[in-house]
Amino acid sequence: MKHQDPVCGMTVEEGKEAAKSEYNGKTFYFCSRGCKVAFDKAPTRFVNDDGTPKPGGQMPMGHSH
Repeated sequence: MKHQDPVCGMTVEEGKEAAKSEYNGKTFYFCSRGCKVAFDKAPTRFVNDDGTPKPGGQMPMGHSH
């Protein structure tokens, strides 16, 4: 199954993710540890209270694909 990294917007395949986090009962998958760290510091910056991603994931500084 494919998921969208809520921080940078990259598509991440479940089972091949670099990291994942739980927030409000939902699992989020990340392309890198850096995206996970950014999410864990301020999850409401990237997702709504219901767990849906906010539009236009914002790539952390120094992060590229």
